[in-house]
Amino acid sequence: MGSLDFRADQRQQQTLSPKLQHAVRLLQMSSLDFAQCVQQVMGKNPFLETEEVDETRPDDFAGAQPETASESAAQDVLLGEGGAFETSDPRDSAHTGDSDREIWQAEGGSGRRTDGDELSMLDRIAAESSLAAHLHAQLNAQPVPARDLALARVIVDSLDDDGYLRSALDELGPLADLRPPAAAAEMALALQRVQSLEPAGVGARNVAECLRLQLPRIECPQLRGWAEQVIDDHLPLLASRDVNGLARALALKPTEVEAVCDRIRHLDPRPGWRVGGSDVQYVVPDVIARKVRGVWTVQLNPAVVPKVKLNQVYADMFQRCKPEQNAAMASHLQEARWTVRNVEQRFCTILDVAQSIVRRQQHFLDFGPMAMKPLGLREIADELGMHESTVSRVTNNKYLATPSGVFELKYFFSRAMVTASGSACSGTAIRGLIKDMIELEKPVAPLSDAEIARQLARQGLTVARRTVTKYRQVLRIEPVERRRRYGETALA
Repeated sequence: MGSLDFRADQRQQQTLSPKLQHAVRLLQMSSLDFAQCVQQVMGKNPFLETEEVDETRPDDFAGAQPETASESAAQDVLLGEGGAFETSDPRDSAHTGDSDREIWQAEGGSGRRTDGDELSMLDRIAAESSLAAHLHAQLNAQPVPARDLALARVIVDSLDDDGYLRSALDELGPLADLRPPAAAAEMALALQRVQSLEPAGVGARNVAECLRLQLPRIECPQLRGWAEQVIDDHLPLLASRDVNGLARALALKPTEVEAVCDRIRHLDPRPGWRVGGSDVQYVVPDVIARKVRGVWTVQLNPAVVPKVKLNQVYADMFQRCKPEQNAAMASHLQEARWTVRNVEQRFCTILDVAQSIVRRQQHFLDFGPMAMKPLGLREIADELGMHESTVSRVTNNKYLATPSGVFELKYFFSRAMVTASGSACSGTAIRGLIKDMIELEKPVAPLSDAEIARQLARQGLTVARRTVTKYRQVLRIEPVERRRRYGETALA
């Protein structure tokens, strides 16, 4: 029978508190997600409020002295561009606000001026026109019977943003609520009427029909006939850019097939996008790099820094009213102080990492991708006294705006590749070199991945063919056969 044995074992291990774990998750968030998180906290915490900078009193901020240069830069962003404010008379500001309010109230909030023909700024804003409104306007200008107009309107309202009709015609007939109900022939006629509207190709039920509706735009009858054969019978070959396969199927020369494919590619597979504004998602940079007097400098983007501060009046009132008796409010106060501190630490860390990256990649900012130096997370971590995982979280979904474009901070990191001379070269520089090679190649004789690898070897860069293929795919460049062109044709 075994005996019970009790032992005391002492060991050290690193654990993260729940608050620290939450701070790590916040650091990894994008600026948009972080701003939304701060807004949610502000909505339920009475001790937090939006920071409103008073431009008429710049001396209020003169006493604050951040501990580090990065904190100073963050404070400059929180206070305003350059930390300087123009002085003005508060009475002038109040008078201007009262005057604007009186004018607005006199106009009934309509935004229109009554003195003469002058329009307000609201009247000068261009109104966006949707695809449905654009098509309805064309239908209203046509002498169409009321019954046919109702059916056409039902079809227009059923189109998606691309301009396609995804619903069956027999399902749309009852939506018109006509007596007697619409017949199949009437719905087909209404569809033809919609397909005759601009932009060409609208009302199609698939890609082939959309392209077929745009064929009258091809002036050459011969090219139009070949294009119709390609769209009707060989659309998969067109999608894969199989010029040789199309040439065999149509009994044409490769140059003639190339001319047909080029004309088809000029057609629009999404005609609905031509009308109305599209919801474009823009990347808002977290930091901005500028060259000032020959030196690259980095500053935070004020647009991404949440303007949040502790409501000191509420905090002082709560401290005077026995806070130990209200644990919930005490928790809110602690959370508010932690949120303000976390905002400052987050953006100071982002600024420090961005400054360290820019100091090492100045040649990239001056000369482009082929001047990118190899850079690892450990170099930045050792310089700033951070862990590599912290640097990785900081560079995740954070963007740097430069005169050459907006880049994710992770873009500036790449492993070193040793050249024949013994020097190091980054993968980004090799990708830039591959891109330049492909841009300078002859369309009738494009470079294969193996040939690109051989040309890189002649320049002292030993790169495997599969690595070239990976870099080409990262650059979203098609394979050699899809880049091949068979010469110009005189067909018009």
